[in-house]
Amino acid sequence: MQKLVFFVGVAGTGKTTVARELAKRMQAAFLDRDTVGGRFVEKMLEMNGLDVNDRDSEFYKKHLRNLEYDTTKDICIENLAAGQNVFMISPFTAELKNKAWIEEVLAAAHLSKKEVDVKVVAVTLKDMDTQKERIIDRQTERDTWKLEHWDDFKHRVQFVPEINWDIPASSILVFDNSGDLTEEKVDSVYRFVQGAEG
Repeated sequence: MQKLVFFVGVAGTGKTTVARELAKRMQAAFLDRDTVGGRFVEKMLEMNGLDVNDRDSEFYKKHLRNLEYDTTKDICIENLAAGQNVFMISPFTAELKNKAWIEEVLAAAHLSKKEVDVKVVAVTLKDMDTQKERIIDRQTERDTWKLEHWDDFKHRVQFVPEINWDIPASSILVFDNSGDLTEEKVDSVYRFVQGAEG
């Protein structure tokens, strides 16, 4: 079966790092929403006189968020239709809550859950202090806003997202990425992804 694997979770948990380690073990189209839409979003924010790192503004949410996510979804659909495994990396908070969203993705690729094994890896951390340390350590410009508004940001963090998709519980892995990402930990994610659905 083709694999469609979502690496989800809040900023700083290590979604991309976990996905990269897994990508060393299996072939997949690697779709990080930040990479897909980042440059365009920053340019549009700049053109409107806004902070290029602020993904929390009403302008971003109203005009840009869905552009990023929908474009990433379209690339995912094209790769699925071409027979590729796909890794999707982003919080996908609204999409995970929408039961119809995953069905629409598969239908648009002319595929079904009998042909595509959908898995969700919810990457978490043990506490907010660890998350803040990770965000500081990675030193990316897009994290500036989060760190400057940390007290507001941390109250909205939901480490394990609400998942309303019609997939078996065995297709969802809550992965604690606190501490070092060891080979043993990567092995556990790999076994989860490779395991048969259900």
